[in-house]
Amino acid sequence: MNKNYRDTRKIDPTKGVVLADGTPNDNNRVEIGPTQLAFREWEAAGLTPPNLEVMRDFRWKRLTQAIVQRGYGGLLMFDPLNIRYATDSTNMQLWNTHNPFRAVLLCADGYMVIWDYKNSPFLSEFNPLVREQRSGADLFYFDRGDKLDVAADIFANEVRILMEEHAGTNKRLAVDKAMLHGYRALEAQGFEIMEGEEVTEKTRSVKGPDEILAMRCANHACETAVKAMEDFARDNVASGTVSEDDIWAVLHAENIKRGGEWIETRLLASGPRTNPWFQECGPRIVQNNEIVAFDTDLIGSYGICIDISRTWWIGDKKPRPDMIYAMQHAHEHIMTNMEMLKPGITIPELSANSHRLDDQFQAQKYGCLMHGVGLCDEWPLVAYPDKAVPGAFDYALEPGMVLCVEAAVGAVGGDFSIKLEDQVLITEDGYENLTTYPFDQALMGL
Repeated sequence: MNKNYRDTRKIDPTKGVVLADGTPNDNNRVEIGPTQLAFREWEAAGLTPPNLEVMRDFRWKRLTQAIVQRGYGGLLMFDPLNIRYATDSTNMQLWNTHNPFRAVLLCADGYMVIWDYKNSPFLSEFNPLVREQRSGADLFYFDRGDKLDVAADIFANEVRILMEEHAGTNKRLAVDKAMLHGYRALEAQGFEIMEGEEVTEKTRSVKGPDEILAMRCANHACETAVKAMEDFARDNVASGTVSEDDIWAVLHAENIKRGGEWIETRLLASGPRTNPWFQECGPRIVQNNEIVAFDTDLIGSYGICIDISRTWWIGDKKPRPDMIYAMQHAHEHIMTNMEMLKPGITIPELSANSHRLDDQFQAQKYGCLMHGVGLCDEWPLVAYPDKAVPGAFDYALEPGMVLCVEAAVGAVGGDFSIKLEDQVLITEDGYENLTTYPFDQALMGL
């Protein structure tokens, strides 16, 4: 049978002109996205991928509306995840976090300009909402040396001209994360610099319908990857040759195979290294009949963060009674706190009415009860009552918010900790737990 170019050039020749998420079925596409494996798994699971054109339009309109509501002339973004939210484009995301070379200006009239790496302006051309591609926002010393101030002045002058064209005399410019020379240069152009993170964090906190579809797909991909990691651990730990890094590497590989992007942390530990929590994954050889605990912090398909935690008992014996009690207590903690979630409840109310951990677990409890999640861990944060700062989070939950509900349970000086976390959508009348991954039966005492 002859193979035609019109077939072989497609990502999936069995599909039509576009894929299930509305993007071109093009084997040479610029934007990153899910793989054929991910699409097949989602189809088998009955999941509907997002329409990315609709999702991008929702985000653009939501950001623009936030700018207008605050009376700002524009929003200037340097944070790579804010840029991803505004444009849905990526460029060396992790490198960009410590060498900020990208910027996006969104004006109050919706006009959007990106400054990208000088050799890659084409990376956002797939999105017509990005009206111009430029370069010159690389305002860090490694790249500009002792003439950084000159580069900052040129960049700030471009911003001034664009703002005059699209915001008139409004000089109120919200900025999220500016390097020092960039900040000074913008002020020298006469801008009144406003709090940009407040704009972006609150805008991102409420997800649209297609963002929720994207999160469902990303969650399925993540949980499938976690299952592969668990299977590897259970099949191989008894050999006495498997390290924490070996187990953690499976999650990375399975994430990338489905079009995921990266993992924010190295939070997998085994045995006594689980206490205190937050020891990073390393070369320790995992022993049979030990606890393995992890926190995914995974940036997956569509750049969506899936932040879930589980603790496993790996071995042929039964876990100790104190381990089972701690696991049951941690499970009760997140499930009880989850039951409070609904639209209209305030963050101080969540803190004040939360489930209380036993005294033996108080000193090493997690850094928060809950936190928002979207493209990463996001606003808002729900603090434990003894850590809550009055006035810091006096807001009510809204439909479309997604919160991760946390528990870290381990006694000071103990030889284990339990880490659990579920990702939960706030609905019109309550909540939906998006996390379906089972809890370890042995640790649950079943």
